[in-house]
Amino acid sequence: MDGPLQKGAEEARNQLPELLTAAQRGRQMIITRHGRPVAVLAPMSEGLASRTQRPLLPLAGSGRGLHGRGSPAALRDLRNEWNR
Repeated sequence: MDGPLQKGAEEARNQLPELLTAAQRGRQMIITRHGRPVAVLAPMSEGLASRTQRPLLPLAGSGRGLHGRGSPAALRDLRNEWNR
């Protein structure tokens, strides 16, 4: 299979159904704006699907009660809550 194709944003918009079919078949597409790459249309197996299958990191601390307080105090309280 060749490398990814490039399409301008307007052309990609007009050809979206065909581009989606190509992505389902494993083809990547680089979308450009004014000749500069801005996005990639890729099959889910190569994109978000592989990233979203990883579990999220468990984080301690809720940050509850920090809204509306001064920044240094908020950071100190958050740091203390996370270090418990």
